[in-house]
Amino acid sequence: MSSPHPVTALDLSADDRARFADLAVTSHRVITRHQDPGGAYPASPDFSAYAGYSWLRDGAFTAEGVSRYGDAGSAGRFHDWAARTLARRRGQVDGLLAVAREGGTPARSDMLPTRFTFAGEDGTDEWWDFQTDGYGTWLWAVVTFARRHGQGLDRWRGGIEVAVDYLTAFWSAPCYDWWEEHAEHRHVSTLAAIHGGLRAVLGADGLDPVRADAAASVLAEIRSLVHAQGVAGGHLTKWLGSTAVDASLASAVVPFGLVSEHDPVAAGTLRAVADQLDTGGGVHRFRDDVFYGGGQWLLLSALLGWNLAVRGETGAALGHLRWIADQATEAGELPEQVPGHLLHPEHRQEWLDRWGPVATPLLWSHGMYLVLADELGLLPEEDAR
Repeated sequence: MSSPHPVTALDLSADDRARFADLAVTSHRVITRHQDPGGAYPASPDFSAYAGYSWLRDGAFTAEGVSRYGDAGSAGRFHDWAARTLARRRGQVDGLLAVAREGGTPARSDMLPTRFTFAGEDGTDEWWDFQTDGYGTWLWAVVTFARRHGQGLDRWRGGIEVAVDYLTAFWSAPCYDWWEEHAEHRHVSTLAAIHGGLRAVLGADGLDPVRADAAASVLAEIRSLVHAQGVAGGHLTKWLGSTAVDASLASAVVPFGLVSEHDPVAAGTLRAVADQLDTGGGVHRFRDDVFYGGGQWLLLSALLGWNLAVRGETGAALGHLRWIADQATEAGELPEQVPGHLLHPEHRQEWLDRWGPVATPLLWSHGMYLVLADELGLLPEEDAR
């Protein structure tokens, strides 16, 4: 659909183009086949720990891929589901805001959940709850969707207002990161997602004056805080006060714009991610990752590739797309991660024993493949879909 950084005919063969286009068709089919009738995208339909749940973060990126593919219906149903789910939390958020106004700190167990059932309810099993990045990511995604498909935001107004109120009140609270870890820290990728969401909805004139003022104030505070405490060695850091790198930090550049593409910190961050976490096109989450031994994540390869494409490094971006395509199963399904280069192989078996084989398919992997394929102009023509 958008294809702002297309690969030229000289960059790859007709067979490769056909292979990438075919995987895009399969990716769209996998996502839409598993979409719940109510609109939720399951993280992974059969994986023991994810089945039956939808994350705003995973789903928002998946919807972005589906939207770029040209399927406004499926992506729109996800955004409808997310908005309904959040609008029903109006009373819960109002209660949290009342506690904050009185100088209190709400209990973590009272905060909005990390993931929802397809019916929009809390899960019944224990999870690492309280993550704010998903709410920011959804705001960014729904505004991006509305702009791409020429729609206003009124359709999702109730959910948007709940998300904005929640984030402007609790954006600075320590919480779990993208990976449900380190709840004691304030994570730069989380702050980036909040920044991206609030900036998007503010730029779309989607807020009343009171909410707009609150959002603008938080945006300025996030930028100041990250500049002061979230940069080391010329790159963004995993959390405030750290020097470590996490591959999710690439999102702070594209798509969330916490640092400008032209800021030296952006280049330094992408370089640090590539130098420390990219092996042959497959990107690890972070150096100390022991989850399934610390394999390479397809969605993070796509995220880095997306950033590289935007910077005009289409050859490098194409290398990531090719690596992702090489990981597809015979049925064309994309897993969450692969074990070809493990950071901590001694930990792989404990996760196999605990949760079984790696999540396959992971809808977020498929969604990010569609994003990168579109960025490189490698989605199939509409009449071939």
